[in-house]
Amino acid sequence: MNENTNKTDKNSNGIDFLAIGDIVVDAFIRLIDAHLHCKIDTDACELCVRFGDKVPYESVIVTSAVGNSPNAAVSASRLGLHSAIVTHVGDDKHGKDCLESLIDNKIITDYVTTEKGKITNYHYVLSYDVDRTILIKHSKFHYKFPELKKVAWVYLSSLAENSLSYHEEILRYLNTYPDIKLAFQPGTFQIKFGADRLKDIYKRTDIFFSNMEEAETILAKNISNNKNREEAVLELSKGIQSLGPKIVVLSDGPKGAYLFYNDELWHMPIYPDIAPPRERTGAGDAFSSTFTVALALGKTPLEAFTWGPINSMSVIQQIGAQAGLLSREKLEEYLINAPDSYRTKRIS
Repeated sequence: MNENTNKTDKNSNGIDFLAIGDIVVDAFIRLIDAHLHCKIDTDACELCVRFGDKVPYESVIVTSAVGNSPNAAVSASRLGLHSAIVTHVGDDKHGKDCLESLIDNKIITDYVTTEKGKITNYHYVLSYDVDRTILIKHSKFHYKFPELKKVAWVYLSSLAENSLSYHEEILRYLNTYPDIKLAFQPGTFQIKFGADRLKDIYKRTDIFFSNMEEAETILAKNISNNKNREEAVLELSKGIQSLGPKIVVLSDGPKGAYLFYNDELWHMPIYPDIAPPRERTGAGDAFSSTFTVALALGKTPLEAFTWGPINSMSVIQQIGAQAGLLSREKLEEYLINAPDSYRTKRIS
């Protein structure tokens, strides 16, 4: 393996927010000739196009340097933190494009590894109506955690299926500096690893983010169909907290999100859309990262809970996960002008 380090003029001593996770290029293909096939007895739907035919599309937009962790890093930077990322790219044009995009967004790239002979992750996002279906393929990089001094916050998210031992390296770094705060938003393969394999990561987590369905998968429980929503959320939150996280945040799509903290369950509605949504990719990343940034800026968990949905609302007004990410000034403007219905509510 051939590695080279990509430097900026900033140094690691000033890092407020360190994102760790895979980086990708997304090609958004807007479909116009498709339909949904939904099952009557479940929420499951299938995206259908004509088989063996030429299917027209409306447009394609390519976005570089995206993914759960890069989106979080850009969110933190836009909100005013010194933000850095630990990730891997291939030695191809897409890797160079990702680096340029990170630098343009004022992300510290000292810990981006360019791996010779590897292809940068490239995903196809099939957009139809206001939702999307993503075709994914992760390169198997030779993960190695860099030498790094203490940072304030670590935001850990999606890594490839060959990353299990890499989590042990990340954990050693975190345990070297017990004061580092950890936000964990598990991605697909981290959820597939199972809570037992990542038990020490869960124990080290200060704040955990997922949606309701992902929490059920992690806990291997089917709760939502057997109880009312609030009872299900409370049971899932307590289950996740029993794994170690001090704060648990579960998103529930258009129904809003739930915060479990100090044995109290709180609900927050979505921020009202300023216009019809264009595309939902990155809404969860915007919420989770903005919540984390608010804590890093000294806000309380309940205050942070009011920040997250605003950035989510803004992101779905644009194509891609980063175009709609707000500055702190603009986010606080939305907060000041929020309707009376936009407020936290204690559930239990």
